[in-house]
Amino acid sequence: MRTAILASGRGSNLQALIEACRNGNLPIEIVAVGSDQLETVALERAKEAGISTRVFQVSDYPRRQAQEEDLLIWMRENRVELLLLAGYMRILGSEFIRQANFPVMNIHPSLLPAFPGLHAQRQALEYGVKVSGCTVHLVDEGLDSGPIILQEAVPVMSGDTEESLAQRILAVEHRLYPEAVRLLVLGKVKRTGRSVQIL
Repeated sequence: MRTAILASGRGSNLQALIEACRNGNLPIEIVAVGSDQLETVALERAKEAGISTRVFQVSDYPRRQAQEEDLLIWMRENRVELLLLAGYMRILGSEFIRQANFPVMNIHPSLLPAFPGLHAQRQALEYGVKVSGCTVHLVDEGLDSGPIILQEAVPVMSGDTEESLAQRILAVEHRLYPEAVRLLVLGKVKRTGRSVQIL
């Protein structure tokens, strides 16, 4: 399945997906990586893997919709069949989601619907939860509100900082995201409304 990935930062989940492809554990072809940031480690990782990259800096567009229209054109040019968000720090607009004729997936560092949006680990610590984790979900028109494919819990330890909790969650993300993508590509994800069944 021809796959595009959008990333804004370090691209560690991007790297996990690239390695899963290399190891033969993930039946996708990553054909393009895009970013809303001009210089990111994610883009460097993609270039090192020989993957085509493109930057869609918001400041280069008169309005957000124009950027998203460019994203859609780029994906059509690359014949994209699946879009993965891997630390992409912009919310895709309703019109983008409606026009995308392919699944869009995201991974979030909390057990959704708890702690959507930015700084999920900080939110979890401030709330005092004993368990956090990560969620792979389909993207809809809301904020981290799409149907959940896979989740895994990560305990919150006494003395955890935002950084230490984030690192433990990230280690799980690197395993969970490729697995969720694999299940989707193999046709083992059945969605009925908000409910997702793994076949």
